[in-house]
Amino acid sequence: MNRQPLRIGCAAGFSGDRTDAAGPVVDALLAAGGPAVLIFETLAERTLALAQLARRDDPLGGYEPLLDDLLRPVLARCLAGGVRIVSNFGAANPQGAARRIAALARELGVRVPRIAVVSGDDLAGDAHRGLLLEALGRQAAALNIVAANAYLGAEAIADALLAGAEIVVCGRVADPSLTVGPALAHFGWARDDWDRIAGATMAGHLLECGAQVSGGYYADPGYKDVPGLATLGYPIAEIDADGGCVITKPAGTGGRIDEHTVKEQLLYEVHDPFAYLTPDVVADIGQAQVRQLGPDRVRLDGVRGHARPAQLKVNVCHETGWLAEGEISYAGPRAEARARLAAEVLRERLHGLGTLRADLIGVSSVFADDAGTWADGAGAHDARDVRLRVALQHAERRQAERLAREVTALYTCGPAGGGGVRTALRRRLGIASCSVPRERVDAGFAFLPIGEGA
Repeated sequence: MNRQPLRIGCAAGFSGDRTDAAGPVVDALLAAGGPAVLIFETLAERTLALAQLARRDDPLGGYEPLLDDLLRPVLARCLAGGVRIVSNFGAANPQGAARRIAALARELGVRVPRIAVVSGDDLAGDAHRGLLLEALGRQAAALNIVAANAYLGAEAIADALLAGAEIVVCGRVADPSLTVGPALAHFGWARDDWDRIAGATMAGHLLECGAQVSGGYYADPGYKDVPGLATLGYPIAEIDADGGCVITKPAGTGGRIDEHTVKEQLLYEVHDPFAYLTPDVVADIGQAQVRQLGPDRVRLDGVRGHARPAQLKVNVCHETGWLAEGEISYAGPRAEARARLAAEVLRERLHGLGTLRADLIGVSSVFADDAGTWADGAGAHDARDVRLRVALQHAERRQAERLAREVTALYTCGPAGGGGVRTALRRRLGIASCSVPRERVDAGFAFLPIGEGA
C-alpha cells in the first residue's frame, strides 16, 4: 500500500459557484508538494435536468456552462505541476466536455492532456428501457422520459487514473466518489476495504459542497460569525493511507475551518449517520471523532464502513410541461392588501388552469406552499414594500403563457400602484427516483482520442 498522503482540493461545490476559487487551492496544492488532485463538484439533480434540456436544444452542449471559466485560470499550472483534475462537469454530455477541455488546452498553448471520460450512468436509451420500466413500476407508462442517470461510484474514476488519465470527466457519479476514486488509485486499497473507503467517502462528503465546510453556509452573523466571506478559502483534504483525513484551506483566505463547521457539514444531507448509503460503501459515522489540530486544521477519524449497496440509485427526468412565473411590486400604505388582492384577481382569472402559487416576498413566501396556502405569521398585515410572485405549471405552453399576460395586465387593471413587472416561461422536468441492480449498469471509461476537440 502507498503510505504517502494524498491532497485533494475542491474548487466548486455546485454549478454556478465562484469561478476564482481554484487559483488559491492549486497554489496550496503545489506549495505543499506531493500527490494532489483538484476536484470540481458541479452537478445536482436540478443541474442535470437543466443540462438535459440544454442538450436537447444543442447536441454539442449539455455540459457545465462555466467549464471554461473554471479551468482556464488553472489548467496550465495543473498540467505542469502534476495536479490531476476530476470532475462531474460532464453533466448530460461528458464527451462534449472532454472535447472542450482539449480545445481549451490548445487555445492556451499547452499540451493536450490525457482525458478520460467515465460512461455508464446514462440509462435513457432503448437498451435500458425495460430496466427502467421494471424499476419504476406503473408510473413509468405515463412518463415522457427525457433522461435517466444512475449514480455511479468511484471505480471507473480510479481505473482511469491508474491508466494514466490526467483529467477525468464524469457525468452522474455520487459526489463523494470524486474523492474516493483518486484515493483508491493512489493508495491501492482493495475495492472492499470498507473502513478505508468509508473514511475517504466522508472526506469527499466534507469537500463536495465547496466553501460550505469553510464557513460559507455556516455563517450567521452574531451567532456563528465567519471572517472574510468575500474571500472564502475552499477546502483541501489531506487523506492518509488508513482513510483518515485533515480538512484545511489555503493560507491567507477567508472563512474558518473548525470543529463546528466540520461537524455541521459532516451531518449535511446524511439520512442515517450509522448507514449513509453511497455507491461505494455504507458509511458509519456513529463513532467518528472530529478534533481541532490547529488554526483551520481539523482531523476526522473513526469512520467505519460496511459493504456497498447491491442497488444503484437512478434519477429519471421526465417532461412535466411549462412553468410560467410573474412578479409585480406594491409599495406604500396598504401595499400588502393590494398585493393580496392582485393574487386573488389572478386566481380568479386563471381558474381552471391548475394551482396558482402566490407568494408575498418579504411577508409570506418561504413558508408558503404550492397549494396556494398563505403562511401568515402573527401580527398585523401592514407591510409597505411587497413583491408578489405567482407561478403556474401547465402541460401546454399556450395555456402557461396566459399567466404572463395576466400579470402584465395588472399595470392598469389594478390594484393601484403595481409596477416592476417581470415574467418568465421555461420548460420543466420532473424527477422520479428508483433503484436498479448494480450489475445491470455497465460503468467504465475511455480516453478521448488524440486530436479531438473543436
